[in-house]
Amino acid sequence: MSLDTNTRNNLLFQLGEILPEEYLLTSEEAIKPYECDGLSAYQKLPVAVVLPETIEQVQRITKICSQLKVPIVARGAGTGLSGGALPHEGGIILGLSRFNKIEKIDTDNLTATVQPGVRNLAITEAARPFGLYYAPDPSSQIACSIGGNVAENAGGVHCLKYGLTVHNVQQVTIVTVDGELVTLGSQTLDTPGYDLLALITGSEGMLGIIVEIVVKLLPKPHAVKVLMASFKKVEDAGNAVANIIAEGVIPAGLEMMDKPAIHAAEAFAKANYPLDAEAILLCELDGSEQQLAEQIETVSETLRNANADDIVIADSADEQARLWAGRKSAFPAVGRISPDYYCMDGTIPRKQIAYVLKRISELSEECGLRVANVFHAGDGNLHPLILYDANKEGELEKTEKFGADILTLCVEVGGTITGEHGVGHEKIDQMCVQFSPEELTQFFAVKNAFDPDALLNPGKAVPTLHRCAELGGMHVHNGQLPHPEIPRF
Repeated sequence: MSLDTNTRNNLLFQLGEILPEEYLLTSEEAIKPYECDGLSAYQKLPVAVVLPETIEQVQRITKICSQLKVPIVARGAGTGLSGGALPHEGGIILGLSRFNKIEKIDTDNLTATVQPGVRNLAITEAARPFGLYYAPDPSSQIACSIGGNVAENAGGVHCLKYGLTVHNVQQVTIVTVDGELVTLGSQTLDTPGYDLLALITGSEGMLGIIVEIVVKLLPKPHAVKVLMASFKKVEDAGNAVANIIAEGVIPAGLEMMDKPAIHAAEAFAKANYPLDAEAILLCELDGSEQQLAEQIETVSETLRNANADDIVIADSADEQARLWAGRKSAFPAVGRISPDYYCMDGTIPRKQIAYVLKRISELSEECGLRVANVFHAGDGNLHPLILYDANKEGELEKTEKFGADILTLCVEVGGTITGEHGVGHEKIDQMCVQFSPEELTQFFAVKNAFDPDALLNPGKAVPTLHRCAELGGMHVHNGQLPHPEIPRF
């Protein structure tokens, strides 16, 4: 719903009173780059884009919007893949790109205080001279912002051992919808009362505007080894993942790619991937030299028992960087082999990987769309990339249906509809699959406590009960939907 003329004029006048001209974008040409995030299949134009650089400006902007009942969609680097930063046609985009300062590296307490527009990788770059780093590392870490990471509870290659964003954030300062400044968490490891820090992490910009973050830093490990194992069967690679964890080894990272992804990544990054393999596993181990020696022996034996065709151990930093380069560039690499692709994000129990990959392959054949699988296998976070051509009539809709079927499959086997990309606009219907009406009602109660007029990122993440009813009451219990082929353990 668009704004009426009087409200629009009043809004722009008041915003112009507190922001320099170059910080307030209103022309179609200027706001066009903000019409979508990394999920470009959905596009809308906001009324305006504001680019503040101080907390006080953010507070004044939210107060104005709250008084005029104008929706606010916060935006970081725009790399999100669920449409979480899709504009509201009757609201503003509040861009946080000017909040790009690392305010403090605290080597005594192993923390960094940063503004939300700081790039993920920039934190590690700033901490590196002190022998420290920031563990969560999404594939887009060179570009994505830490504020967006907190909003989506991003993961990455190393989240298997070191946790998601929620496990690596100690304190967050937000501006509420009515302009109040609130700090959640603390400089210590625990805080009395409800865990509101965990609540704001992954809240997708629906509860407050993040303006400052204290993240945890880790000492760099003494030694690192990377193993690459190739397989003739995708199912064998999937089974190997669960077997490694079952042996008591928790790798720093355990990633999987299937044949289409291998070929795309190799052509793009020249990582020396085996092109005859149906799947590869990349396993990073870290710790002391003695720990690594024991873990390499255990992991290698486990991989061989799982029918690994070949195992390569990368010792040098250059060899390891080359192997990871292919995985880190897999998404743009796949973009070279298809006019468009739709990146899904579901999470399943590790023991179900082989079965789910088999079902995805069957669904691919049924709908006639190719899939390249690239994912964080160690924690069961799938990223099927559905290849399609948006210029072909009806193909986007067919792709969306395929993606929805994959997410429903994830819930059927005891998983969830997202692992790190968030729900945003993309998966809102699948929330009706995952959660009951009673659970959704509680979500709305939380939203109402922070944002009673539903002005912060409205229409995202949590579907209305009416919407779910229109979809036919799709709720199923995790892992309880009967299916004769789902493995039970």
